[in-house]
Amino acid sequence: MSSRGPAQIADLHRFDCIIDARSPSEYALDHIPGAINCPSLDDEERRIVGTIYKQQGAFEARRVGGAMVAANLARHLRERFADMPASWRPLVYCWRGGLRSGSMVNWWRLVGWDAQQLAGGYKRWRQHVIAQIDAIAPQLDLRVVCGPTGSAKTRVLQALAAQGEQVLDLEGLACHKGSLLGALPGVEQPSQKAFETQLAVQLERFDLGRPVYVEAESRRIGRIALPTALIERMRAAVCLEIEASAAARLDYLLEDYAYLGDEPEQLASRLEMLRELHSRETIARWQDWARTRALRPLFDELSRLHYDPAYGRSQAAHFRRWAERRTVAADTLDAAGIAQVAQALRALG
Repeated sequence: MSSRGPAQIADLHRFDCIIDARSPSEYALDHIPGAINCPSLDDEERRIVGTIYKQQGAFEARRVGGAMVAANLARHLRERFADMPASWRPLVYCWRGGLRSGSMVNWWRLVGWDAQQLAGGYKRWRQHVIAQIDAIAPQLDLRVVCGPTGSAKTRVLQALAAQGEQVLDLEGLACHKGSLLGALPGVEQPSQKAFETQLAVQLERFDLGRPVYVEAESRRIGRIALPTALIERMRAAVCLEIEASAAARLDYLLEDYAYLGDEPEQLASRLEMLRELHSRETIARWQDWARTRALRPLFDELSRLHYDPAYGRSQAAHFRRWAERRTVAADTLDAAGIAQVAQALRALG
């Protein structure tokens, strides 16, 4: 690899630091894992330069923008990189490998560092992410872990990982539990692009010669859409079902979703979304329970009247090998019971 030529995605590991020269909002939407944000132009400056470009032309935009970039690069040199040794080798990228990253690379080279620009910038990274998902997902030897609401599927995945198995925790990547009530308190879901970046990174780590356990999911987890290649592979995969008693599932739900009682009005508002599926009286009863924090009867009826009736139909419609599924019984869904379920799933091969 030339010390002065543009770097490729395959070269990322060769650098001491990856610098994202885009604006903070672009960086927050998605970025190369491990990259730090040192904007050549911040969001307001980028807006100003864009307006000048439209109204006065490219020269005036470059003149004004150049002064802003120079000031920002000087600040980064003083505040972020003052202690970097002469041997430091940073990789810099912007949207498509243009002026924002090019300006920074030129300055860093004047200092004496062997700085390089990522060919194609973030746009090239994004193409890489999509290509990796499309290439790796069809090769996965998936084991889809199924079970009605409250079967502790996510905890079982965690137990499988602790026992040395390969696990794809889609709800963990999406920061959402996947159901109507699945939003996590105080936790924002990532952008679609950021989710796919983390997914691609996870897929690249798998040994394709070993099985990968994944929870049964619909096409969307909250506002995150699962890539088609992954959904199709899941639909054709082996299904493993957790069979737990209604009582065990209810106890688990009361533990796992206890935080819903902290925001009773918000919970009641979410239940409004079920009005087209259930009677006015049923919704009113559920909302009353939500407002009084009566989670046991609420979760019991939600399971029996809403989630459970749709479960079997949904699995049969979405998973082509549902009829040949193998099952594991769960007497309890406490920590010990979950560990036993994980061991039993592993024994199924």
